[in-house]
Amino acid sequence: MPRFYYRYFLLAAGLLGLEIGIARFAHDRFVRPYVGDFLATILLYCLLKSVWPAPAGRVVAVALLVSYAIELAQLAHLLSWLGWQHSPAARLVLGSQFEWGDILAYTLGAAVVLGLGYVRGRYTARELG
Repeated sequence: MPRFYYRYFLLAAGLLGLEIGIARFAHDRFVRPYVGDFLATILLYCLLKSVWPAPAGRVVAVALLVSYAIELAQLAHLLSWLGWQHSPAARLVLGSQFEWGDILAYTLGAAVVLGLGYVRGRYTARELG
């Protein structure tokens, strides 16, 4: 039976609450678009890590690839193709406009996860995968 890592899940839940607060109350040109994307990759990492005991480097890579895939879906106008362009929920989760700054924010979020783990001595070169 797979092990459940509740600490990562609690972190993911807290980050989700923060993301919801940002989406609901931050209507600026920095926090909502960039801090939200930065935190989204960290949230995805924590969610994956709560159920997947893979090395940190592998989990970060998957979280980052999913983040990039969502951004590329925006570039391809996926919501329009699916007929979901008027759905507030779909626009909130998948976004609506491609931006290179978002790619940078996702990458920085992944780098911070790895950097914090390395500084705290939690990851060895082997665990970074």
